Amino acid sequence: MACCGASRPVRQRFPARFGDVLRDHAHWLRRLQWLVVLVYLALLVIPAILPLPPDSARAFDHVTVAAQFMFWGIWWPFVLLSMVLMGRAWCGWLCPEGMLAEWSSERGRGGAIPRWIRWEGWPFLAFVLTTLYGQLVSVYQYPKAALLVLGGSTVAAMLAGYWYGRNKRVWCRYLCPVNGVFHLLAKLAPWHYRVDSEAWRKSKGQVIIPINCAPLVPLAQMKGAAQCHMCGRCSGYRDAIELAVRSPENEIVHVAHGDKWQARLILTGMMGIAVGAFQWSASPHLVSIKQALAAWLIERDVYWPLDDSAPWWLLTHYPELNDSFSWLDGALIAAYILGGGMLLGLAYAILLRIADACLPGKTAGSWTVLAQSFIPAAGCGVFLGLSMTTLTLLRHEGVSTGWAGPARAILLAVALLWSLRLFWRLAARRGGVLARRLLALLPAAAALALFGWQWVLLFWRW
Repeated sequence: MACCGASRPVRQRFPARFGDVLRDHAHWLRRLQWLVVLVYLALLVIPAILPLPPDSARAFDHVTVAAQFMFWGIWWPFVLLSMVLMGRAWCGWLCPEGMLAEWSSERGRGGAIPRWIRWEGWPFLAFVLTTLYGQLVSVYQYPKAALLVLGGSTVAAMLAGYWYGRNKRVWCRYLCPVNGVFHLLAKLAPWHYRVDSEAWRKSKGQVIIPINCAPLVPLAQMKGAAQCHMCGRCSGYRDAIELAVRSPENEIVHVAHGDKWQARLILTGMMGIAVGAFQWSASPHLVSIKQALAAWLIERDVYWPLDDSAPWWLLTHYPELNDSFSWLDGALIAAYILGGGMLLGLAYAILLRIADACLPGKTAGSWTVLAQSFIPAAGCGVFLGLSMTTLTLLRHEGVSTGWAGPARAILLAVALLWSLRLFWRLAARRGGVLARRLLALLPAAAALALFGWQWVLLFWRW
């Protein structure tokens, strides 16, 4: 066995055997990854060099529409869903960026990973900047924008792999714009590689064949699924690691610890800025503000903010389709997404701090632990937002989407209630009398209600 230096009994139970299958057939997994890379590059590059499709084009008769449907209608929404169902299996089994990053690292300079790359704030900052830029260039609608955003990320992943680490996924571990979101959602997965600390201790002193953990997970201290790419290379290692089933709430309630950057990503990133990114195009308030500002500028003979000739890679510019953003559009979109997102994030944080103050055992970072309970709601929001494109494309294909409203309501309600349940369990771990937990539940419920109201506005009021 390539990853285990000590003999061990054959394990008969599933899913441990499946982990062994992944380990023993790693070469087939790599071939699958190369196939995904080829499909990914074809869907990314070919539409970008073709003329824009007419309005009558459909997914089955135009490659650009097909690529749009694959990327934004199926790929991204269901990659997010897969994190909750299977952990980061997408990262370890199928992700083209991860594959190319590791491949370039195998042939690269193997330099030490610098301190600036290890900065814990990258997942939050990369998510915010990518979300904002994607909206400004209309990444969901136009293939050149998709090539710029996704292709640029892929090139950066390969460069990071070439310069730093040896056979590692440095980009995936520290810099990937969606790494932080995947990290959070994988905490809800019912699967993880369980480490038997006692078996690990007993294996010391034995001759062990080392394995390569590409995402740089400290295997001996691995407690959850947040960082693990589920590739199976460590299955059976030191007779101490195996794929196992767990409660979807286990990692948040028993493993997760306070982290200010994760709290910022949950509250300001996923529950604030992402909401603004999905919401701005439907907001009647933004239209009213734009009209008022445009009139104010015209009255004063200031016309340059209304100019819509910025290049497509800076602001959306497709005059042949009557779709171009002016400088005023860009400024208002950025203000709505960033300003609105930060205000929402601040409101959630204040309410969570109030809830934290109601519980015993309060410390400087204890509120960030409570923020982990909001992961189901935050993840559901991002999924609902991405699935808006799915539904738009389905309607374009003539598929009825009358079921979407009830389905959205059910998903949102389940996610909000799940987050409330997780908060209650985390509060219970702090001890104290029941009355204090009930009191803390009120501001937490208010924060979740505020988040839910943003989706009610978008889907049912505007």
